[in-house]
Amino acid sequence: MAKSYPRRDVIGGAAASAVVLTTSPLLAAEPNVHDIAIKAFKFEPDLVQVHVGDTIRWTNHDVAPHTATADAFGWNTAEIAKSETAEITVIEGMETSFFCTFHPHMKGSIEIL
Repeated sequence: MAKSYPRRDVIGGAAASAVVLTTSPLLAAEPNVHDIAIKAFKFEPDLVQVHVGDTIRWTNHDVAPHTATADAFGWNTAEIAKSETAEITVIEGMETSFFCTFHPHMKGSIEIL
C-alpha cells in the first residue's frame, strides 16, 4: 500500500524544490556574446548592455586598424586589423567607457546590468 503524505508536507516540499531550482547555478543564464561592428570610424552600436560574464566582440569592417580601449586604460583589445575581431569578458567593476586609441573621436559605452 502506498504511503500517504499530509497536504501540508507536499506543498512545503514543492515550494522548497522551486526555491532550489530557481537558485541553482545549473539554471543560471548562459553568458551572451554582444557584437559591436566598427564601420565608417564608428562603433555600432556605441552603447551595449551586458551582464557580468558576457563577452563583447568587436569586428573591424574598416580598412584602417582600430582598438577598443577603456578610457583609463584598464582594458584594451589591442590592434584590430581589417576583417578581424577582438573580445573581452565582462567583469564586475570594469571600466565602461571606451575609445579607439588610433582615432580618439570614436567612443562607446558599456552598461553592466
